[in-house]
Amino acid sequence: MIWKRSAVLRFYSVCGLLLQAAASKNKVKGSQGQFPLTQNVTVVEGGTAILTCRVDQNDNTSLQWSNPAQQTLYFDDKKALRDNRIELVRASWHELSISVSDVSLSDEGQYTCSLFTMPVKTSKAYLTVLGVPEKPQISGFSSPVMEGDLMQLTCKTSGSKPAADIRWFKNDKEIKDVKYLKEEDANRKTFTVSSTLDFRVDRSDDGVAVICRVDHESLNATPQVAMQVLEIHYTPSVKIIPSTPFPQEGQPLILTCESKGKPLPEPVLWTKDGGELPDPDRMVVSGRELNILFLNKTDNGTYRCEATNTIGQSSAEYVLIVHDVPNTLLPTTIIPSLTTVRVTTTVAITTSPTTSATTSSVRDPNALAGQTGPDHALIGGIVAVVVFVTLCSIFLLGRYLARHKGTYLTNEAKGAEDAPDADTAIINAEGSQVNAEEKKEYFI
Repeated sequence: MIWKRSAVLRFYSVCGLLLQAAASKNKVKGSQGQFPLTQNVTVVEGGTAILTCRVDQNDNTSLQWSNPAQQTLYFDDKKALRDNRIELVRASWHELSISVSDVSLSDEGQYTCSLFTMPVKTSKAYLTVLGVPEKPQISGFSSPVMEGDLMQLTCKTSGSKPAADIRWFKNDKEIKDVKYLKEEDANRKTFTVSSTLDFRVDRSDDGVAVICRVDHESLNATPQVAMQVLEIHYTPSVKIIPSTPFPQEGQPLILTCESKGKPLPEPVLWTKDGGELPDPDRMVVSGRELNILFLNKTDNGTYRCEATNTIGQSSAEYVLIVHDVPNTLLPTTIIPSLTTVRVTTTVAITTSPTTSATTSSVRDPNALAGQTGPDHALIGGIVAVVVFVTLCSIFLLGRYLARHKGTYLTNEAKGAEDAPDADTAIINAEGSQVNAEEKKEYFI
């Protein structure tokens, strides 16, 4: 079958040449303006390549595509090579287009379009096949890494054509100082490339993603990446945070020991002045917190928090100074100052009206202001009560004297209604007989 197929192809080729030679005698001038036109093609390995040959002026002359091995693929619209990957796209007197699917690296080379004029005219099209790089791999990482160690990571990828480019990133920031190596693969068509990154790690690198990125024109702007998350072990770092910046006597206080380390230190150790906590009932340790229920002056001192993990040990200190509670007077009601209270009452006597004055003096409650006492609020309350009682007493005394005066005058006036003169009225007044002589002598 293969021999018959080759014979048919040779037959097509010979017939074409004979036909063109016979026709060329009458069309020499016209054939000089006929030229096949082609373009180079680049395709990714595994993709499909379209080979197109065009003739602007063609007087029914045949077109033919052949591969780098000079095997005829298509003669006009007739398929010459048995390859299921090769298909006819378009065939006319002005164009012959074919497709090659599932392109491999072996398909790369120079393809020829022939126009069977006299002489035969040809045009070349180079098919470039891009080798896709394999997914990169990162090697050289062993977990965990101790802080301060030198780390060496290598990223490698194979099968790229042309050679791929490798770039390193750490926390989205590109690292420039790297080593690059390119090697030709066994097929002598593709390349294996590798890149090495060296750096010394510290605690800030813990949890950081180191990325190796492979860029290549076959990836259509979508690079391939490999990622390695770092795990760094380091000694703890310790800090004490108080719940209040100004601790006062009688108040509670919480000291928080903030410790960071890898592995995480747990638990922490609290001490005071180099020894154990003096009052466990009042000083309660819960996890990383030291809770002092209420402060007093004996709590003054240096408190130390110590954290330990498998890498090492670290500590922090806090000097506690308990401050006095500031004296704050409670709001009081302002009472008007009373330095002297004077009450005057007028009383009439039978012989002659006599005025007597009774004076009551009350001390100014403000006189106590200069005295100091254990409780200002209590002293203020006592002063307010004293002032209130004094005012009530003065008010009741005034009412009593006023009523007594009225009663005296009323009794004195009885029996004086029918008297012709004042002397007779006084003598006739009720109760005046006993002391009549005395009253009379009193008036004279």
